[in-house]
Amino acid sequence: MAADNGVPVMVPGTNANSEMQLERILSSLSDDKAEDIVQIDLRGKSVIGDYMVICSGRSSRQVQAIAEKLADRLKHELGVASKIEGKDSGDWVLIDTGDVIIHVFRPEVREFYQLEKMWLPAGEAAATRV
Repeated sequence: MAADNGVPVMVPGTNANSEMQLERILSSLSDDKAEDIVQIDLRGKSVIGDYMVICSGRSSRQVQAIAEKLADRLKHELGVASKIEGKDSGDWVLIDTGDVIIHVFRPEVREFYQLEKMWLPAGEAAATRV
């Protein structure tokens, strides 16, 4: 969350670092034309992170580029080192910052695995799209 001046604001009960990362991640994905971006709040549901973000790229090349640019931006702008898996294939890339887990899929692969259905209650899916 950010104040009117663009400075991240701490929300009670949240991790300011994960909030700042999430904001930058969503911005980066939007800048790189990621499609169908979904944000999932994991706080209180899992210890693997505070948030999960799922999005799609139109091709293997775009999936790879989205993931690479995101990891570079997080490192240079926030000093966050990310662990990346699957970048070479470009079908499904996982980026783990420790606080936020990002999945970048080709649409067909995303449809096959349907991660959103595992993490979101049925009626919540539409409300969390970014």
